[in-house]
Amino acid sequence: MRKAALAIACACAMSIPLVAATLADVTLPDTITVNNQTLVLNGLGLRTKLFVKVYVGGLYLEKKTSDPAAIIQADAPKRVVLHFIYDPSRDQMVDSFKEGFDNNAPGKFKAEVETWLAAQEALKKGDQLVATYVPGIGTTLTIRGKDKLTVPGLPFAQALFSVWFGPKPPTGDLKNGMLGKK
Repeated sequence: MRKAALAIACACAMSIPLVAATLADVTLPDTITVNNQTLVLNGLGLRTKLFVKVYVGGLYLEKKTSDPAAIIQADAPKRVVLHFIYDPSRDQMVDSFKEGFDNNAPGKFKAEVETWLAAQEALKKGDQLVATYVPGIGTTLTIRGKDKLTVPGLPFAQALFSVWFGPKPPTGDLKNGMLGKK
């Protein structure tokens, strides 16, 4: 009887899809809901700086793709989750985003970029920074589960997502991981 129950339990467990992905001891769910729409985890990447593991980035999309231009250009719900495994200061956060905008969308959306930078905070290990784009609403910055601001329009979202998926991302490993290429 116990063997039969164990066999059934094992068979059931094998038929259940995986519900999370893990990188550097950070686990993110395979799906999330944004504006009543299910998005799937496209991939996970690790952001390092000078050999320090800073955060695990996860990209959520309507359907998986490894095409960075399609991700940037899409007028569709998308989300980047940054789960910190290091404690960056507010200045480090501002500098990192400023560098990303300067490298991938130079001179564009100055007022919106300044607003985004002004909303940054110091983060601690375990904190999450989330950038979510929803068509017709804009890009919402959420830190530690609290919405900080929403910048309207697709063009700013395209500039922001180019920070991670443009020609000069923070690291190639981060970009490739979130694109599902690892």
